[in-house]
Amino acid sequence: MNESHDERAPLALAYLYHCWITGLVLSLVNHKGDETAADFVFRLFRQQHLERFLPGLVKLGLNELPHAVAAARYHYFSNQLGGVKVEYLEESDRKAWVRYPPARWIWAGTAICAIPKNVNFAMLHGWHAHNGVSLNNRNLGFVCTKSTVEGQPGLEGYYLEYDRELKPAERLRFAPQESCPWIDKSTLPKLDTSTWPALRQAKAYRNYSMEYVRNAIPVLIGLLGNDEALAIGRLCGRQIGMQCYDEIVRRLDITGDNETSYLDLLEELLIASGDEIVRDGDRIHRSNWRFGGAKAVEPVFSAIWRSPFEGLLATHNRFLEFKSDSPNEFIVGAC
Repeated sequence: MNESHDERAPLALAYLYHCWITGLVLSLVNHKGDETAADFVFRLFRQQHLERFLPGLVKLGLNELPHAVAAARYHYFSNQLGGVKVEYLEESDRKAWVRYPPARWIWAGTAICAIPKNVNFAMLHGWHAHNGVSLNNRNLGFVCTKSTVEGQPGLEGYYLEYDRELKPAERLRFAPQESCPWIDKSTLPKLDTSTWPALRQAKAYRNYSMEYVRNAIPVLIGLLGNDEALAIGRLCGRQIGMQCYDEIVRRLDITGDNETSYLDLLEELLIASGDEIVRDGDRIHRSNWRFGGAKAVEPVFSAIWRSPFEGLLATHNRFLEFKSDSPNEFIVGAC
């Protein structure tokens, strides 16, 4: 089988990666402190921005719009496809709001209680403050007015095109005394379900979550070096896999606790990832690793990636383990 039979597997996989990216940030806050965690978030979101923003504007047909409007609409449509709650409002060609109501996607569940302000705002420095630079419009900046991390009802702010070129420190400013006007949700554009049926939406959400982790692992390695990134990355991955196990097997209707049922689980998740695999008895061989790409040959990258699947196995049956360290061979047997 080389396609997931419905949207359940992509959504289960998206849930795993969603929890994982939140867990990586919390692990850095815990083990390295908020300054390192903020640096990580800044680097990750700047990398995401540089890879996705300009091509995304073209793909979404927004590249000819006024820059403040284009930036706000980009966040609305791209985040909506990723399953993120988001709203936007255009006041003029030079001022457009974007608002992320609770619950915040990136800080899943109770995690929001442990996110320092500087870590949260590193996301805005990494992405929102750089939109004008990418658009070659140094007059465009972002003004943050509210933050869920500070107990306010959503992260919100507006893109504003000023009458002058902004200094780097002015590209993001804070105005908590301001509030986004009321947004009538019934007027917001909706996904066309004929163009975006449930399975396609599930795969878009999967891609959104996977993309964050795919970029996060190299950022983690670059920030901490191989040894420390491996230690923190693997610990986090195993913890996330163990914590997510019950929800994932529920979504996939996996029962039992033997080698076969775990390989059933792993097969579903690998196929949902877009990988090409062959299952033969007690092993799965992967011939194409969509997530890994050019990084697939790097041992630290593949070991960190593998860790949540080790966590899933530890909860599935603590007396089973992987018998191969190869990133493309999955053999399960007794410890």
